[in-house]
Amino acid sequence: MRRFRPALFAALPLALAAALVSPLAAQSQGSPDVEAEAETTPMTKGEKRLAKLLEGRVAGEPVRCIRTLPSPRMQTISATAYVYGSGNTIYVQRTRNPDQIDDNDALVTTRFNATELCRLDQMTTVDRVLGVFTGAVFFEDFVPYTRVKSDTAGEG
Repeated sequence: MRRFRPALFAALPLALAAALVSPLAAQSQGSPDVEAEAETTPMTKGEKRLAKLLEGRVAGEPVRCIRTLPSPRMQTISATAYVYGSGNTIYVQRTRNPDQIDDNDALVTTRFNATELCRLDQMTTVDRVLGVFTGAVFFEDFVPYTRVKSDTAGEG
């Protein structure tokens, strides 16, 4: 009699996703056709939302970790990015597979440091209603965007 192994079943979607994504990524790297297509592709709804959040801000040097105390506000933009923080500086996290970001999923974090969120922390997503595992998230560096101060008072 065979026994059901939930751990094996939970790892199956991740293994399938890795098997499907790897050949596609290898094919598209450095291809001029893909780069030309990216330039002519219209912005998605998520990209438009992110662009609106970034209006009047300038990108800074990417960082591996961001402070989480006080707790930063997080926004999920489907198929685009996670955005942390508010005020003058916000941090954009596009992840390795931004197309898999879904604002209907809850992001579950296993951190190595209680006061920082880092690119090497373990992230998974869980369906908000059913509470079942929906995927793994692989963070990249966080890109800070800082509001540009206007110097109109000093002119003229």
